[in-house]
Amino acid sequence: MLIVAGEALIDMTPAVLNGSTAYVPHPGGSPYNVAIGAGRLGTPTAFLGRISRDGFGQLLKSHLAASKVSLAYVKEGDQLTTLALVAPSESGEFFSFYCENTADRLLYPEDLPPVLPASAALHFGSYSLVLEPGASTLELLMRREARRRLISLDPNVRPFLIPNRDVYIERLMGWLEQADLVKVSQADLQWLYPGENPETIAQEWKQQGPLLVIVTQGGQGAFAVTSRGIAKVQAPRVSVVDTVGAGDAFMSGILSWLWQRGYWSRAALGSLEREQITDLLNFAARVAAITCTRAGANPPWQEELSQLPG
Repeated sequence: MLIVAGEALIDMTPAVLNGSTAYVPHPGGSPYNVAIGAGRLGTPTAFLGRISRDGFGQLLKSHLAASKVSLAYVKEGDQLTTLALVAPSESGEFFSFYCENTADRLLYPEDLPPVLPASAALHFGSYSLVLEPGASTLELLMRREARRRLISLDPNVRPFLIPNRDVYIERLMGWLEQADLVKVSQADLQWLYPGENPETIAQEWKQQGPLLVIVTQGGQGAFAVTSRGIAKVQAPRVSVVDTVGAGDAFMSGILSWLWQRGYWSRAALGSLEREQITDLLNFAARVAAITCTRAGANPPWQEELSQLPG
């Protein structure tokens, strides 16, 4: 199975109501969205994290269950749910987080399961690896399980939650040493390494430990750096409603493709040929493109993959 570890929150997404802007709550959080997307694609998935007992927390849990995601590794807390205010901007969506002393970031080592299923893969990412104490707890889990199972990572950088870029990059290098598979957006790389070539950075990241580094480029598509060279694909052309959750949907597509075809270990990941990696990228791009045709982070179900609205 796939175990996705990290934050669960509520995205407050803008909508026009009677001529005024209103904000509508949608379940979200990058790892949370990855779990939802993988569950809908038929991958046996569980979410590992801490969720509030408040009304929004109940919404988060019911949404996981409705998307066929197991709650076996969910811990509950009395603190409030994190809120993310989503506002459109020229460069995409801008997020403002309200996350002080909220349930999802207060994950402690004693909340971690002592043993995980032998065949389980683990996915990490986003601000759950930044904000303490949960960040150190998840790093502990990552180090504990590295090379024992497939580990994937999507940094999903949130600059306004990172007080010191150099310190963050140093911490990120440690995560790369543990990861087998990394997905990162070109926008993230531009913030981390201004003016540098994304392909060069991806190749340098691969030298830190991952067997596969994938860079998404929004409407331009994506590329992957592997031991067999660089594979590139174009993004499907769709009528975009918004891009909230598109990167997470892409990640869930990557992991689901690997699970469906049995490439569920570091050794199997390293055996992929360039043609297979291209197929993987095209599958993930399709999942992300369908998500872009809908409001909010609403990834497709497996039976919807044959539909790609123009």
